[in-house]
Amino acid sequence: MDTAAQGSDNSSNQDQISKLRDLVNKVSLPSGLTEKLNEHLDRLARAIASSGYKIEFDREFEYIQFVATLPFNKSSEDILDLTTAAQILDKYHFGLRAAKERILEYLSVLILNARQGKSFHSSVLFFVGLVGSGKTSLAYSIAESLGRKIIRIPFGGLGSVKELRGQSRVRAEAEPGRLIQSIQSVGVNNPVILLDELDRVATESRADVMGVLVELLDPEQNSTFLDHYVDYPFDLSKVLFIGTANNTANIATAVMDRLEMIEMPSYSDEEKITIGRDYILPKVLKESGLPEGTVALDVALWPQIVRPLGYDGGIRSLQRTIQGVVRKVAKEVVQGNFGPYNLTGENISRYLG
Repeated sequence: MDTAAQGSDNSSNQDQISKLRDLVNKVSLPSGLTEKLNEHLDRLARAIASSGYKIEFDREFEYIQFVATLPFNKSSEDILDLTTAAQILDKYHFGLRAAKERILEYLSVLILNARQGKSFHSSVLFFVGLVGSGKTSLAYSIAESLGRKIIRIPFGGLGSVKELRGQSRVRAEAEPGRLIQSIQSVGVNNPVILLDELDRVATESRADVMGVLVELLDPEQNSTFLDHYVDYPFDLSKVLFIGTANNTANIATAVMDRLEMIEMPSYSDEEKITIGRDYILPKVLKESGLPEGTVALDVALWPQIVRPLGYDGGIRSLQRTIQGVVRKVAKEVVQGNFGPYNLTGENISRYLG
C-alpha cells in the first residue's frame, strides 16, 4: 500500500473511532464500563500507527460497538392489565383453563409488585407437555399481554455452554453468547426469554448448561450475569424467564428447584375440532392469501380432519393437515380455478394427504 492510501485509511479509521467514542460517551452505560471502553478506544487509536493493525482494529471495533449498544439501562414499559392478559390468552388458546388461571395468578403478583415499585422475583413458569400442546405459544401470549419483546433460545441439541455464555476474546473467533446477542438485538433489558426444550440439551454438554441455567434463573445470581465475550456483568434480574420441555427426565434437580411446573394436558378430539375450526383454520386461511370466503368445510368433516392418522395429544398434526388442505386449494386457485370451494365428504379425499 502506498503512503497516500495508508494515510487515507488511517484518517477513515480515526473518524470511525471518533464516532464510536461519541456513542460510548452518549449512551447510558455503567460508569466503569464507559471507562473500560474508552481505554479500548485509546488502544485502537494507538494501534493505527503501527503496521499490521487491521485485524486487531476490526476485532476491537466490533467489540466496543457491540458492548456500547447493549441495553444496560433501557427497559420497555409493562402493560399491567389483567383483563387484557386474559383476553389475549383466550384469543390464542382454547381450553387450558388450569394453565391460564396459573398464568393470571403469576401476572397478578407481578402487577402488584410493579405498582409498588418493587422487583418481581418468583419461580420461573415452566410448561411441560407433549409436542403441540401449546407450551411455546403460551410464552408468546404472556409476552404480548405485558407488551414485552420476546427472545426464544432453543436448547434442542445445544452442543456447548459457550453458545450460551460466549467466548473469551483471547480467541480470534470469539463471539457473544446467544443470550446476550439476543438482548442486544431487542434493545431492552427486560424481555421475556423463552428457554425452549430444556430437556433436549446434548448429553455431552448437559452438566455445564444446567450450571449456567441455575445462574440464569436464580435472582441472587442473575443480576451479575457474565458473558465471557462482553467481560462485564449484565443485569438479567428484570428479565421474565419462561421454560418449556416435553418431560423433565434430563433436567437437573438444581434447575427444577427454580422452576414452577405447569403440566399441559392432551387435547380431546372434541377440543381439537374447536381449535381447528375456530383458531387454526382462520389463521391458515389468512396466511395463505386466499380471498375471504374461498374455502368452507362441512362440519361433518372435522372428525376425519382431526384424526387422519390416529390419536395425537397435541395439535401439530392437525395444523399440518389443515395447512395441506389449504395449500392444495391455493394451487388450484393459482391455476385458474377460483372456487369457491365447499369441502364435503364427497370431495375431501382430493385435499387430504
